[in-house]
Amino acid sequence: MPRIRRAVEKIHKIDEEELIILKKRVDIATAVIIVFIAILIARLWFLQIKKGEEYVKLSENNRIRIQQIQAPRGNILDRFGRVIITNRPYFNLVWTKEDAPNPDEVVKRLSQILGEDISMLLSSIREASGQPRYMPILLKEDIDWKTLVYIENHHFELPGVRVEVMPSRDYLYGNMASHLIGYLGQINKEELEALKQKKYQGGDLIGKMGIEKLFEQQLHGEKGYRYLEVDVLGFEQQILQHQDPLPGNDLQLTIDIDLQQTAEKAMEGLGGAVVAMEVNTGKLLALASSPPLRLDEFIGGISTKVWQEHLNDPLHPLIDKTIQGQYPPGSTYKIVTALAGLGERIITPETVFYCNGGLNIYNRRYGCWKTAGHGAISLQRALAESCDVYFYQVGIRVGVDKLAVYAESLGLNQQTGIDLEHEKPGLIPTSAWKKKKKNERWQDGETLSIAIGQGFDLATPLQICRMTAGLVNGGKLYKPQIIEEIKNPEGATLEKIQPVLLGTVQGSEHNRNLIIKGLIDAVNTRHGTAGSAKLPGITVGGKTGTAQVVRMAKFKSIPESQLPRKYKDHAWFTCFAPAEKPEIAVTVLVEHSGHGGSVAAPIAKQVLQEYFKDRLVVETEP
Repeated sequence: MPRIRRAVEKIHKIDEEELIILKKRVDIATAVIIVFIAILIARLWFLQIKKGEEYVKLSENNRIRIQQIQAPRGNILDRFGRVIITNRPYFNLVWTKEDAPNPDEVVKRLSQILGEDISMLLSSIREASGQPRYMPILLKEDIDWKTLVYIENHHFELPGVRVEVMPSRDYLYGNMASHLIGYLGQINKEELEALKQKKYQGGDLIGKMGIEKLFEQQLHGEKGYRYLEVDVLGFEQQILQHQDPLPGNDLQLTIDIDLQQTAEKAMEGLGGAVVAMEVNTGKLLALASSPPLRLDEFIGGISTKVWQEHLNDPLHPLIDKTIQGQYPPGSTYKIVTALAGLGERIITPETVFYCNGGLNIYNRRYGCWKTAGHGAISLQRALAESCDVYFYQVGIRVGVDKLAVYAESLGLNQQTGIDLEHEKPGLIPTSAWKKKKKNERWQDGETLSIAIGQGFDLATPLQICRMTAGLVNGGKLYKPQIIEEIKNPEGATLEKIQPVLLGTVQGSEHNRNLIIKGLIDAVNTRHGTAGSAKLPGITVGGKTGTAQVVRMAKFKSIPESQLPRKYKDHAWFTCFAPAEKPEIAVTVLVEHSGHGGSVAAPIAKQVLQEYFKDRLVVETEP
């Protein structure tokens, strides 16, 4: 019996040990299951709650596309509301990553269809790498009908490729006012970063120059969109939601189409500028730089070849000569010298100097344009006949620093403030300027050159036109104005731009009127230098100028007509009318063309004829 009892006890002991081991195993298994369930719950929470919205969007994007609709840019109108630039539909070729993740085969095929370099197409794709996969990438702008038809007929062979209808600029008057209006181009990375808060994206067209750039936010408008349901191949099934785009605002300019066209036609084949301004407001009626830009060359990016052609063009079409061309003002500067002489009481209207064809001073002879001389001459006739010797005498007595004071009060040596980029300030020197710039003392002989608008003097055509307006409008210096109104797409006025008075001309009204009399005589007397600007029934006053160009010694004795173009003088003419109550000032600068009276004045006359066409007296044959 004891033996049996011990055997039973041993069996019980073994069972208890196994139960303990089994229990430990069950506990471990239970813990593993609990941990697994916890991980599963956490993962489900992450997927459904934390990332749920994102994955819903990704799921929807398998069947939904967001298609943006470009907004038409605002129209650009002239001062009378006539449309200069509007929009037309054109067709862009775009590619969507989501419908064809691997672009290589598609791009290879498209390069053959479009005749485009593969690297250019891939570059467009790389530049848009940061945008959402469902957003289209612009590959080619404004494709022709032949390409459009081919793409549509071979759509299945070009996954992700489609044609978008876009609004494009339609230049109703060709390249008219091209430097003023500017052009559009694709947004670059720097511009995209700067405008990222304005809902721009890669491939958008934005203003790159002129009004198109400076008023981009007004002209651009707001994009619309369509939510499209598509099938697995990316083909549209139905429109789920639609929002029309909002067109940009319209800009009504101060420019008069008729005057602008007249100015540009008169300058055909020439380099230079024409500026016409309302004298009592500063509103610009014409702002023509010649030759104009060919605007269609810039949309979508100008080629290196064409850009180089423009750079090598001797007429320099890339420069807006109205505000960037800086030229010696020539005898138009005699207005400044006369005002300074009167203001400083160096001269009176009766002061007479003698001109024998030149002035011997400082051990050299300073010539007058009229080598036979003008004889005894006073202010009014000196202005009319543009006697250099008279203004040498006045200038040397006034001094370079005082001349600069009066020049600056007339708006020279400073930007005019026009709402265009890269305006040049010109240059009116002083003795301090020369010391700082060249570390040299001012020489008295240099003052003689300055007094007749040569030497260091530089001015833009816009500056000279504003100077003329300031002389005849009572001494007011206005900011040149190019925008009349900003209107919404329905034509309602959002903002009417008011004239801005920036300063006043130094000197009395009496002194200004004395100068005006001399300028009237320049056009209307027998020996005046500007008789070619005379109009029947309208009294015109004006000042010619011939800005000398530095020449090589071997050309000094050659007649002007036989000189190579680049060595010919620049021709100036600045004028106002009607003289009794001035309304308009016109300034013309023709590069390397000769004398102001024979070249520039007839161009100004054409602009004045257009402006006064309803008031001119018809001349009859005797």
